[in-house]
Amino acid sequence: MVVIGVAFVLVVVRLTWVQVIHNQAYAAVGRSELLHTVSLAAQRGPLLDRDGRVLAMSVPLQTVVADPHQIDDPLGEAKALAPVLKMSVATLQHDLSRGSGFVYLAHQVGDPTAAAVKALQLTGIGFVKEPKRELLAGNLVSPVLGSVGTEGHGQGGIEYEYDHQLAGRSGQMVVQRDPNGRDIPGGVVSDQAAQAGRGLVLTLDTPLQIEVRQALSDEVVASKAQAGMAVVMDSHNGDILAMANLSRPPNQPTGAPVPAPSNLALTEVFEPGSTAKIATIGGALQDHVVTPEQRLVVPDQLQVADATFHDAEAHPTTDLSVSDILARSSNVGTITIAKMLGKERINRFLQGFGFGQPTGLGFPGESAGFLDKPAHWSGTSIGAVPIGQDEAVTAVQMLDAYNVVANGGLMVPPRLVDATVDASGVEHPVPARPGRRVISSRTADQLKPMLEQVVQGADGTGNAAAIPDYTVAGKTGTAQKPYVGRPGYQPGAYMASFAGFIPAQRPALTAIVVLDQPTPIYGGSVAAPVFAEIGRYALSHFQVPPDLGPPGSGSITVPVISPTPAKPGATPGSTMPTSTTPSSTKPTSTTSTTTTTARVAPRTSASPTSSTASGTSSTGGSTPGSAPNPRGPTTTTTLGRSPGIRSKP
Repeated sequence: MVVIGVAFVLVVVRLTWVQVIHNQAYAAVGRSELLHTVSLAAQRGPLLDRDGRVLAMSVPLQTVVADPHQIDDPLGEAKALAPVLKMSVATLQHDLSRGSGFVYLAHQVGDPTAAAVKALQLTGIGFVKEPKRELLAGNLVSPVLGSVGTEGHGQGGIEYEYDHQLAGRSGQMVVQRDPNGRDIPGGVVSDQAAQAGRGLVLTLDTPLQIEVRQALSDEVVASKAQAGMAVVMDSHNGDILAMANLSRPPNQPTGAPVPAPSNLALTEVFEPGSTAKIATIGGALQDHVVTPEQRLVVPDQLQVADATFHDAEAHPTTDLSVSDILARSSNVGTITIAKMLGKERINRFLQGFGFGQPTGLGFPGESAGFLDKPAHWSGTSIGAVPIGQDEAVTAVQMLDAYNVVANGGLMVPPRLVDATVDASGVEHPVPARPGRRVISSRTADQLKPMLEQVVQGADGTGNAAAIPDYTVAGKTGTAQKPYVGRPGYQPGAYMASFAGFIPAQRPALTAIVVLDQPTPIYGGSVAAPVFAEIGRYALSHFQVPPDLGPPGSGSITVPVISPTPAKPGATPGSTMPTSTTPSSTKPTSTTSTTTTTARVAPRTSASPTSSTASGTSSTGGSTPGSAPNPRGPTTTTTLGRSPGIRSKP
C-alpha cells in the first residue's frame, strides 16, 4: 500500500508539473509540431516595351516540396516520385531523408507533372507556387533583359540592374497541418501578404528590334562575321529603340548567329578606327584650328616617331579640304589636323564625346572603354589616337558621340527605362538625366554636311548607307583587332562599323552597326548597308517624312511629327502591329512577332521636341552665331509612336 501511495503521489506531482506549472511550454511544443511557415513569393513586375507589349513576365507554377519529418518510407516515396519528376531514386531518397522540415524536390513543374504527383497521395509531399520568368518575345532581346534564377532574382541585364524594384517583397503564411502533412481547414494562424514588384516600361520598340536583329543576322551570315552589334536611338531624348547583339555559338565558328551571352553593345570594347575622327576634326573646328573649306597638303603616308601611317589607298600628294579629309577618311590628313590641335586638346575632346567613361546607363558589366592620359602617350600616339587606335570604346559610347552632332553639340544621356509601373498599372516616368554641351551648335552644323559627304559624296567611304529621298550623315570605321592580353594586332582580324544619323539636317534617329571580323573587312562594305536597311524600315515605321525631293525639286521641309494614333478598335492583348510600308524585299524575320499587350496606364505624349538640343527653334530659325545651313532652316523631327495600348488617348 505504501508503494502504491508513493506512486500515486508521484503521478499527481507529475501531472501538476505538466498541466499546471509548465502547461504553456508543452502546449507550445504541441503547436509547433502542427504549425508550418509557408513562404509566399512576390509577383515579379513585368518588362514592357515602349508601347506596352510584354517582353517578360512571371507565370506562377507549382514547385514540389517535402517535409521529411513526416515521411516514414523515403525509399518507397522516392521510387514513386522518380518517374514522374524524371529524377533519380537516389537523389530523391537523399532529399527525403534530410533532417530538415522543408526541402525542394522539383522547381516550377508543369501542370501535368503537378497533377501526377498529387495523384500519388504521398505523405509529406506538398506544393508551393513559384513564379517562372517567361520571355514572351523569345530571345529577341534576351542579352539586354537578362534572366531570372529559380530563387526569383535577376541574373544579368535589366533583370539584375533593377532587381530590387522588380522582385517586390515576399510574404509568409503560418498554417496548421495534421500529422500527414495536410492543411487543416481554417488553420491559418497568420498571413503576411507578398508585395508585388514594380514593372518597367523600356524604351525598346519591338517591331524595330525584330527588323534590326534580322538585318544584323543576315549580314553576320553574309560576311562570315564572328559577331555583330546594332543599336538605334531616338536622336532627341536618347531613348534606345533597338539593341541587337549576335554571336556565333561557342565552338561553332560557322554556325548560325544566336543572341550573344551578354549585351555586347555595352560590355565589349573595340578600337573604333575612323569613326573616332569625328572627335578629332570636331575639336579642331570647335577651337577654330581649321575650317571645313581649308585645304591641306596630304601625302598618302606620314612618319610619326618610329611608325609610318598610311591612307587606306595609295595616292599622290594632293590638296584636300578638311571636308574631303573626313569624307575620304584620310588617316594622314586627320593626323595632320591632330598635330595642329595638340594632344591635350585631342584628349579633352575625346573625353567630351564620351570616350573612357561609362554611358551612365548603369548596365551590369558595362565597360568604360579605354582612353590613356596624354602624359602616358608614346611618340606615335599623336598619330594613332586621333584616327581611332590605342583607345577602346563600346558601341553605345560611339553612338553617343555621333548623337552629339545630331543634337546640335549636346550630349544626351542614353536611356533604356522610360517608366515604372506600380501594382495598380499606373506609370511613373523615370526622369531623364541632364545633358551637357560638348561642341557648339555652329560646330555641329559644320560637321553635319561634312558627314553627309561621307555618304553622298562621289569619293565618300559610306555610299552604301544612302537611303532614297533622305539625307544621311555618318562615318565608316575599319580597325584592326588587338590581341587580348598582349601587344600587337591579330593578322587579318578587323572590326567594321558605321555610325550616323537620319535625316542628316533634321535628325530623328541615330544608329550604329558593328561587325566583328567580317569579310570584306571594310565598314563601308558590310556595316553601311545594314545601317541603310535598318534606316529605311525605321523611317517608315516612325513615319518620318523624306527631306529630299526628286532631282531639281529642292529640299522638303520636315514638320514636327505628332504621336501616331492607335488603330481603331485596338484592344489589349492584340498582336503586334505591322508597319504600313514594307522596308525591303528580304524575307520576314523568323522571330515570332506576337506578344501580349499589357494593361498599363495610357500615354498621350510623344518624345518631346528639344529646341535646345538641335540648336534651332521649332520654326526653323537659326541660333544666334550659328553657321548658315546650306539646306535652309533646320527643324527638329519628333518620333511618333507605333500603334499600341500606351499610345491610346
